[in-house]
Amino acid sequence: MATFELYRRSTIGMCLTETLDEMVSSGTLSPELAIQVLVQFDKSMTEALENQVKSKVTVKGHLHTYRFCDNVWTFILTDASFKNEETTEQVGKVKIVACDSKLLTQ
Repeated sequence: MATFELYRRSTIGMCLTETLDEMVSSGTLSPELAIQVLVQFDKSMTEALENQVKSKVTVKGHLHTYRFCDNVWTFILTDASFKNEETTEQVGKVKIVACDSKLLTQ
């Protein structure tokens, strides 16, 4: 199964990458093993979001910027609101990156 490396730019992905870099620099972990951990992280995040997240969210906001490159959509919204069944959250600026999930099975 192919995966995107999108989740590495999330907060948890960045923390994992920083920790792995520190471990490689100190000699605690080999670079090859660090890469394997990141690949497994990509697979696990994709699988968890696909199989475990059941809630739906409505997003509204002002479209500031959009682009489509290499089958990846990027949207930047300002004054956005995220609404689910229970709550609504207001965000000043948000970046949404979306990929075609059918590309993951190729």
